[in-house]
Amino acid sequence: MTGSSETVERAVQSFRLAYAEEPEIIVHAPGRVNLIGEHTDYNDGFVLPCAINYGTAVVLSGDSSPEIRAVASDCDGDTDRFEANGPFETQQAEWKNHVRAAVASIAERGEELAGARIAIAGNVPQGAGLSSSASLGVALAKVLAYQNGINDLDGSALALSAQRAENAYVGTACGIMDQLVSARGKSGHALLIDCRSLEVRPVAMPSTLAILVVHSGISRSLVDSAFNERRAQCREAAEALGVAALRDATLDMLGAAENRMSAEAFRRARHVISENERTLAAAEALAADDRQQLSWLMRESHRSMRDDFEITLPTIDHLVELADDYIAGDGGARMTGGGFGGCIVALVAVDRVDGLVEHIRTEFDPPDGEPLRLFRCQPSDGVRILD
Repeated sequence: MTGSSETVERAVQSFRLAYAEEPEIIVHAPGRVNLIGEHTDYNDGFVLPCAINYGTAVVLSGDSSPEIRAVASDCDGDTDRFEANGPFETQQAEWKNHVRAAVASIAERGEELAGARIAIAGNVPQGAGLSSSASLGVALAKVLAYQNGINDLDGSALALSAQRAENAYVGTACGIMDQLVSARGKSGHALLIDCRSLEVRPVAMPSTLAILVVHSGISRSLVDSAFNERRAQCREAAEALGVAALRDATLDMLGAAENRMSAEAFRRARHVISENERTLAAAEALAADDRQQLSWLMRESHRSMRDDFEITLPTIDHLVELADDYIAGDGGARMTGGGFGGCIVALVAVDRVDGLVEHIRTEFDPPDGEPLRLFRCQPSDGVRILD
């Protein structure tokens, strides 16, 4: 079972064990897979992700005390306890930082938050680049807003609050994509997102095209990776180009300004500028079910991430090649997520999924020694309150 019911049931069971009562509010938020458009979001660019049928459930009841109490089903029932309106204090356990950050980000609005008892469960694979943290952050923002009667937070505002939690408190300089698709996902569709305006255009996924995500066997961590370094290099390039963000630059402008920035910044900018062009083209190709065009765009995206943004690894390059060779233009494959580990995403004809899975199982041994992890993903709705 990969939908919300399994995670909700585990969260509810954890709540019952921890607090000996039933929760009042149940919220579920999905993870996401990005089909194309990597490291463009924090450059005000374009991305093409979809919410997936893996996510995080947060269940909550109000508490008469001024405290937030939380239990994490996926961390052996680990617990946390802190003042709902107190200062943010960093904890050793990463999950606690995400919960406290979400609370602090909502409290920043000037709201006096009520105490609460919370339980959390999720089935988004952690360290896979499928946005388990954004799923948690959006679910927490939704449940806290609902509990406290904060009615002016639409999907985009919830996403911004969850992004603020990551940026200001957890310490990850992420863009808005992960949170926005978790908040505003649409079943059966990818979302073409303008990360400057936050405009979202649903793009229907052809029913004959499947999304397969394959874990490389290498876990990743945005905080510990070179993510923040890449962001700084993009900023350097934008300043050298005299634009507010790389979204405003063209490849011709970049070529004329090459001697005004470091070689690393030039390559990073070349990736972002060309990736924006590929993302817009991919949205049109997906809507038209033009698989040859999708194949070429995804291949070029991966090459750019490998050579210009330098965020892939040889193991992931090999995995992409295996998938791409089998798909042979009838879909496409690329690394997905921030890089330095995680997953690849493949778009493949529904009737060829089993063959692709068998091909990868035969030719690829995960370096962590674990069994191969594959996820058949369904484009899903965004965060929602459940009965």
